[in-house]
Amino acid sequence: MSTADGDPNVRQLGVIPSQAWQVTPDRVDMTRPARPVRTVAIAAEPQNIVIDAHKTALLIVDMQNDFCSEGGWLHSRGIDISPNRKPIEPLAALIATCRREQIPIVWVNWGVRKDLLNIAPSLRHAHTHDGRSPGLAEPVPGTRSEVIAYGSWGAEVVAEINPGSQDIQITKHRFSGFWDCETDAVLRNLGITTLLIGGVNMDQCVMTTLEDASFLGYDTVLIEDATATTSPDYCVQAVLYNVKLLFGFVTRSAAIITALQPGAAGA
Repeated sequence: MSTADGDPNVRQLGVIPSQAWQVTPDRVDMTRPARPVRTVAIAAEPQNIVIDAHKTALLIVDMQNDFCSEGGWLHSRGIDISPNRKPIEPLAALIATCRREQIPIVWVNWGVRKDLLNIAPSLRHAHTHDGRSPGLAEPVPGTRSEVIAYGSWGAEVVAEINPGSQDIQITKHRFSGFWDCETDAVLRNLGITTLLIGGVNMDQCVMTTLEDASFLGYDTVLIEDATATTSPDYCVQAVLYNVKLLFGFVTRSAAIITALQPGAAGA
């Protein structure tokens, strides 16, 4: 139980004061006093942007062993996973900066039910086109993977940036991080309006998550060097083109880190 200003008669009902009610036995204060705006100016395309750091979260999609590690699902299929490992270093630096600046970090990762009761045939087919190779939640012979199954090694975030119990953890069951899970509710309870988005695969789960975030009214910023894909380069170019044309903005991790430094212009 949290209380307002140390008053034992007032209970705060909400995660943070700017989104909470203040409740007593005979009164409910729903005014939600807003936090002061913290403007941060970031170099981006197609235009530079100014965000409110107090309403911003870093959203990281699917940096998991099955997509990024040897012995994972993609690696077992003979796919070169080296592109999906490139975001690890920029993400590590960005994660450290966001933690220092108290910007929430939200990890949205696959973790399908092992009984697959909420997974449609079309989604199962997307992961085993021939119906014979291992599909969702199934073990991959000779590896540590049970294809992105909840609680499995394959569904864990790669060791270099694995947050453990830190940050906010959300399990998703679709390519988009906004379907059949609580992402939108969590972000709204935190008062988030702007999302800095990275992860893999850029043209699949990252792009569908970014699109749905845009459709829901979030300001979306794709971090170009903190996202990647094992798909051909034309898929990367299509994502960058469409984000800048229709869905938001594109920046780089160094631009965000520089903008968040104490004394930075607009900070």
